[in-house]
Amino acid sequence: MDKNIFAENDYNKIKDSLVNWLQTEVENAGLNGAVVGLSGGIDSAVTARLCQLAFGEEMLGVIMPCHSSSQDREDALKVAGKFGIEVVENDLSDIYDHFLANLKESGVEAGRLAEANIKPRLRMTTLYYYAQAKGYLVVGTDNWSELKIGYFTKHGDGGIDLAPLGSLVKNEVKKLAEVLGIPAEIIEKKPSAGLWDGQTDESEMGFSYQELDQYILTGEAEPEVKEKIEKLAAKNSHKVAPVPIPRRNEIV
Repeated sequence: MDKNIFAENDYNKIKDSLVNWLQTEVENAGLNGAVVGLSGGIDSAVTARLCQLAFGEEMLGVIMPCHSSSQDREDALKVAGKFGIEVVENDLSDIYDHFLANLKESGVEAGRLAEANIKPRLRMTTLYYYAQAKGYLVVGTDNWSELKIGYFTKHGDGGIDLAPLGSLVKNEVKKLAEVLGIPAEIIEKKPSAGLWDGQTDESEMGFSYQELDQYILTGEAEPEVKEKIEKLAAKNSHKVAPVPIPRRNEIV
C-alpha cells in the first residue's frame, strides 16, 4: 500500500480551513464556542486544538474518566497543559456503576458491549450539560474512517453538533496532528475507544486503519478486507442515517 497518499495534502491549509469552518458553524448557530471531550487520544487532541485556535478562551475541554486508563487521563492533561486549554474533570465511574446496577435489577443481562456503550452515552450527556451552560456547541472527534464503518457509539460519541474531522481519514488526522504540534506519543498511541481494558480499534475491527483509509480514498483493498469493511458499513449505516419516519401519505 502507498503510505504517501496521506502526505500529499497541504495540512496547513486544512488546519486553516477547519478553523474557519468551525467559526462559521458556531456563528451561524448563534453561539459562542465549543465543548470537546478530551480522551487522551489523537482525535480528541486534534479537535481540541482546532477549537482552541478557532475560539480561544471560548473553548472548554472535558475529561471524563469512567473506569478508564490512568494514562488516558494523563495524556488528556498533557494536551491541555501544552496548549493552555481550560479543562474540567468529571469522574463518571461511580455514576456508571450505580446506573448499571439499577438496570440489572430488572433481571435483564445485556452483555459486555451494551454495558460498555453506557460510558460514551454518559459522556455525551455530560458534554451537553456544559455546552448548554456556556452557550457552546458540542464538537465531536469522529473521523471519516470511523464514520465510514459506523465505529462509534450511537447517541454516545456520535451524539454531537459538529464533526470537523469527518472528511479526513485516520492517517490524515495523524498528519494534521503533526502540523498542530500534538505530542508525538499521543500521535503514535494505539487507537482505542477505551470501552474495556486492552481494547483497541484495529483488533476489534479486524483490519488496520491503513487498510481502511486506503480503501476509502482509492477503493483498493484485499478482497477479504474489502468485504469486512463493506459489511460493517452496511450493518452500521443506521448510525449515520436520519431517523426513519413513515411518509404521511402512506399511513393517513
